[in-house]
Amino acid sequence: MDTTNGTNGSRDLYDIIIIGAGPTGLFGCFYAGLREMKVKVIDALEEPGGQLAALYPEKFIYDVPGFPRVIAIDLVKHLVEQAMMFKPTMVLGERAETLTRLADGTFKLTTNKGDHYARAIVICAGVGAFQPKKLPQPELAQYENRGLYYTVKEKATFRGKNVLIVGGGDSAVDWALNLKDYARHVTLIHRRDQFRAHGASVTELLSSPVEVKLFYELKTVRGNGKVEEAIIFDNRTKEEMTLPVDAVILTLGYSVDLGPLKHWGLEMEGTRYIRVNSRMETNIPGVYAAGDICAEPGVEPMNLIVEGFGQAARAVNFAYQYLHPGARAFPGHSSEKKL
Repeated sequence: MDTTNGTNGSRDLYDIIIIGAGPTGLFGCFYAGLREMKVKVIDALEEPGGQLAALYPEKFIYDVPGFPRVIAIDLVKHLVEQAMMFKPTMVLGERAETLTRLADGTFKLTTNKGDHYARAIVICAGVGAFQPKKLPQPELAQYENRGLYYTVKEKATFRGKNVLIVGGGDSAVDWALNLKDYARHVTLIHRRDQFRAHGASVTELLSSPVEVKLFYELKTVRGNGKVEEAIIFDNRTKEEMTLPVDAVILTLGYSVDLGPLKHWGLEMEGTRYIRVNSRMETNIPGVYAAGDICAEPGVEPMNLIVEGFGQAARAVNFAYQYLHPGARAFPGHSSEKKL
């Protein structure tokens, strides 16, 4: 893989810089190469793959066409292989900080380590910087990575253990299903009787060996240097229950922050999303966005990987047309090309 870390050190001008090496950015990189554009990808993380690689590399992904289910890190490997077909430059471990349009109309993107130059920009930065939401109980901090987790890097960590999962979204339900054959016993508690996860996953959960306790919340955990038991309570009656557990996984969502991107003069849709039109154009000519970071006015974001793929293709194609006025946005099908 043609990757660099640190300052670029040159005034090389690229046709397009893609900010973000998650699934959307990687597919956008491939598509830009397909259109014979000179491409650079920049990501703040030290490895490509975005949340798939950083948060849940061993989780099954179910909503990618062509794969009934695929392990996240395997999907990343395929996306990286596809993205590198046209030999782009990939810069990892650099955080985008400022974006400036120069007098000749090109862009200078400054990171925490150097300057990069391109004629067009596609922002595929996912949700931006993300931090797991935590419970307010201060005593929980001492158990972090000593039985208390916010992400699952390796399922083997939980093999043969009694695991408590807290939450009712896709991550909670997916991890309960993923771990049921690794752990000795999995219990999932959720503070309501309605889940935010996909209906098919909830149906599978409720018919699985996972013990599901609704209207329960986590009060605290206890143990001698590591998690040994969890105290949960029924939020209707306040009745408490002590569970012997070896691990607690908190899936309470993430606090997201666009960071420096908020100061680039981009119009926003709410506080979280960059506003785009149907061509994935932002309000800044030559700057596009795709994936979880953007939204069209009046259209509820889906935040699906497959949605990001389609948006990446649109963004790259219209960026190509921006760079080559009069060219067709649609280049024809990839099956018509020799790769």
